[in-house]
Amino acid sequence: MATAYSYACKDCEGMEECPGKVIAATKDEVWKLIELHAAVAHGEDAADWDAETRTYLESLIREE
Repeated sequence: MATAYSYACKDCEGMEECPGKVIAATKDEVWKLIELHAAVAHGEDAADWDAETRTYLESLIREE
């Protein structure tokens, strides 16, 4: 079975009520979907995320 990766927004501190979750075949795909979700659902611009934020979000990506 192929490996997949996921991210659940509710795992992010302060976003516990958000139902957003993405699953994709690669981490790169998950990152694109996280950035899109952040923009659409939370009005965030991923370009504003610093290295610490990106490292934290990376820790929340799970192997399925």
